[in-house]
Amino acid sequence: MNKKWGLSASALLLAAAIILPGCANKQEAPKEALKSAAAKATALTSYEMKSKLVINNLTVEAGEGTTDATTGMVLSMLKNADISVNGVYQADPMQTEMTMVLNLKGDMAMSFNIPMVMTAEKMYVKVPSIPFLPLPETIVGKYVELDLKELAEQGGTEWSPASVDTQKMQKLSNEVVSTLLAEYDEEKYFTDIKPKDAALPEDVKAKQVVQFQVTNDNVKEALTILVNNALPKIIDIVGKEEYKTMLQIDEADLAKAKEELQSSETRAEVDKGLADLNKYLTINQFKLDTALDKDSFPVYQNLLMDIIVKDPEQGTNVSLSLTGSNQYSKVNEKQTFTIGIPQGDDVVTMEELQQQFGGMGTY
Repeated sequence: MNKKWGLSASALLLAAAIILPGCANKQEAPKEALKSAAAKATALTSYEMKSKLVINNLTVEAGEGTTDATTGMVLSMLKNADISVNGVYQADPMQTEMTMVLNLKGDMAMSFNIPMVMTAEKMYVKVPSIPFLPLPETIVGKYVELDLKELAEQGGTEWSPASVDTQKMQKLSNEVVSTLLAEYDEEKYFTDIKPKDAALPEDVKAKQVVQFQVTNDNVKEALTILVNNALPKIIDIVGKEEYKTMLQIDEADLAKAKEELQSSETRAEVDKGLADLNKYLTINQFKLDTALDKDSFPVYQNLLMDIIVKDPEQGTNVSLSLTGSNQYSKVNEKQTFTIGIPQGDDVVTMEELQQQFGGMGTY
């Protein structure tokens, strides 16, 4: 794929990933509402969560003779596929449980249901039954126990409880979002939407809905601001000692990333890519709505994205349309965990799992 449109699409998705928080007690201007809630979100100590991502359309128009049967089958499975995650979180003691459901469509339609549990030191993943992957009956339905400290050590890093410090992660998110929002003009990118016009779920009660929107008219400017103004500042934030330790990031790598980002060569390549952006990227729709409740928490977010990414040199056009949502409830209330922490005969270790697979032979 061409670097120019690849960078553009990646940057656009990054913007979607980090502009997500909410508001304050009285109606504020849209951008200030988001900045206020980014700070307030650091007080989150528990919540229930429901997330869903639906791929409404995924098509690849390739040059003659470049599309094979495998690609067609994969596209068929992914079109109208959806992923949902329902979960519960509490900060103290740290415990998270969630169930991920993946529904694939097309001629090979299938569904996977994968419950997961995480504590400060362990992660447990339930082994699903997968039709085309014959797994030993002795492990299907059991939870594989993953020791986070051991995994870190195997990856060559030093494990620290700070690496799963969710409240510090919320603080980092607050700093990143506030820095990012400060770079964008409110009138061009942010709009207040009346809650009654925002198509919110019936159980979401919002006092304010803020929309962030990127169009073909402002996408060049939006990406220029992201790459040239926001990203260097975000690298500086990530480089703070408290975050660098938490994220297990090497200071030399951060310095190199910032140097490369601000180099004349990178700037020239980015500027050239942005100048020709219309050749590589078309935005039919890109909107991110954030609904704020009476206590100013971002209780609901909804993303609508419909884009076409083009590679003129290869004669390839990729059309992607998706919708995504996050909904939060029971914020800072006592939570109920339905799975609990797996133990006893319901658990297998990684060593036991490897032994089971070792006895399956070659398929």
